[in-house]
Amino acid sequence: MKRFRRLITGVLVFATALSACACSTPSKGGRTYVDGTKPEHRNSSQSEPPDPDVTAVPTSGTDDQITDFSMFITVSGAKKEYGNEIKELIAEKTGVRVEETWLPALTAEEAIDILIASDEFPDYVYAGDEIEALYENGSLIPWDEYLEIYPNLKSYYSEAQWDKFRKDDGHIYWANVFENFNQKDTSTEHNYLAFWIQARVLEWAGYPEVETLDQYFDLLERYAEANPVLPDGTEVIPYTCICESWRYYSLESAPQFLAGFPNDGSVIVDTSNGPLEPQVMDYNTSDAAKMYFKKLNEEYGKGVLDPEFAIQTYDEYVSKLCTGRVLGLCDQQWDFIYSVRDSFGQLRRAEDGSTFKLSDIGCDYVPLGLVVEEGMDQLWHSYGAEINVSGGIAVTEGCSDPNLAFRFLNDLLSQEIHDLRFWGIEGVDYYVDDDLTYYRTEEMRAKWKDPEYKTDHICEYAYMPQWRGMSSDGINCMKPDDQPGEYKAGLPEPVRNCLDAYGAGNFVDMIGSVEKKSYPWFPMWSWSNTLGMDTPYGLAYYKMGECKHQWLPQVIMSSNFESTWDSYMLAYQDCKPQVFLDAAQAEVDTRLNEALENGWTP
Repeated sequence: MKRFRRLITGVLVFATALSACACSTPSKGGRTYVDGTKPEHRNSSQSEPPDPDVTAVPTSGTDDQITDFSMFITVSGAKKEYGNEIKELIAEKTGVRVEETWLPALTAEEAIDILIASDEFPDYVYAGDEIEALYENGSLIPWDEYLEIYPNLKSYYSEAQWDKFRKDDGHIYWANVFENFNQKDTSTEHNYLAFWIQARVLEWAGYPEVETLDQYFDLLERYAEANPVLPDGTEVIPYTCICESWRYYSLESAPQFLAGFPNDGSVIVDTSNGPLEPQVMDYNTSDAAKMYFKKLNEEYGKGVLDPEFAIQTYDEYVSKLCTGRVLGLCDQQWDFIYSVRDSFGQLRRAEDGSTFKLSDIGCDYVPLGLVVEEGMDQLWHSYGAEINVSGGIAVTEGCSDPNLAFRFLNDLLSQEIHDLRFWGIEGVDYYVDDDLTYYRTEEMRAKWKDPEYKTDHICEYAYMPQWRGMSSDGINCMKPDDQPGEYKAGLPEPVRNCLDAYGAGNFVDMIGSVEKKSYPWFPMWSWSNTLGMDTPYGLAYYKMGECKHQWLPQVIMSSNFESTWDSYMLAYQDCKPQVFLDAAQAEVDTRLNEALENGWTP
């Protein structure tokens, strides 16, 4: 079913800007293939195959040999300066330079709708769930034939993993570019949901064990009472969260983790009767959910929970975190950490005239995996992360040279270019030790974090294919953050002290989740994220989300929690959640049976 296209009055300038960033203007109706056919879900075997002559990275190129591609990314980001050093070096080696355009002041859905309405597309698009709209519109180029020609790209996923991206027409149109590990999981960060707390709060309390929600909020309250302001006089906020748009997930999804379940996203799957008899359950109506929201209601009444939590925008939320005044929050790490870390390293002026950095006084966040009761196992961290197939990078029908576009994606995965993207230039951004281990000096680490250096020198192409895990040399990690020595050396001293106090080498150790083998149905969000409203259960799931988005802030701010909770539950049941839960159970059973047929054993 075609999704409704909403065009927003007054933002046509944005469509013009996107069109202007493209290196060529496509014909109306998208690219026409050499045999005269149009792109709508076209079988790739009909199209002219790409030229396989070049599958390796070119050694050099002059400016007139460099092709400029455009890319639109449906998240906010910082534009690279013209002449960015590593970007130009990559262009010389690959023959391609990509101009990245980031999401302006509108939603991802609105931006994609405008692209579709304009019928003019950049060469590349990175989108989350909205990429489905581009596929339905026939705006994307199939990957299949290019995967057969470009080995780095094909080996990015296994055959079975690539098949998960395959659409109903039999073709692949995009790829997720994150959490893909080469050889082994080398994670040092916890890039998932957690209850985060500033390191200085734990230090102040003598590094206590914090396992439950009650212990967490008790600590935040006591610290805020004893330390109400920052050195510059800014008043602290003990706890905040965000409810804007899709990011309300950080508010609504915590109950499944508090109850000790992993991130299935849309449901919890109980295996009390063993993994051969999994039972889908609704975490939204669970005892853990009611306990959690009642606690937030109490903290809101005390003034501990940010009074602006229900109305603040994402930009306001991040800006607030960047001041260092927020002691705790619950969110996915990737949703806030990069902006915060950059800000925390900047010099600030204290009330007494001295200068300080938020990182130096312990404002950086560390993760806690909280549970309902002390002593429970928890599964906040997912080991061997599953692939999110619902979004990623795609090459569009507006691309002037699809073969070159796919070759560039292939080249970005070569070890030489990958090192340039994430380690930088040898001798400038890192050194190589006698045992071939990469390392940085303190000065190099400081420069790599500097915002000006990022725009002028660093070019990670952060939303294009990339590796985690081990480099091809088997010695170094693909990214410095995963290199054990570099990871810890790059942390602020208060965070290192915190990790040492808890006997942790990194954030994965810090959160302390049980390392448990995933069951065949995990994660269920890989199913629920693909649902449209063209089925009764997809419609029910959409309505459930809308209901939660509307009611949960009211529940938290209510002067009568029990009464408002009951009203919320009545509204929630009107969404027919059982229709969705029955479909989820059927999906769990299907995945389990398929795994058993393929030899899986509990």
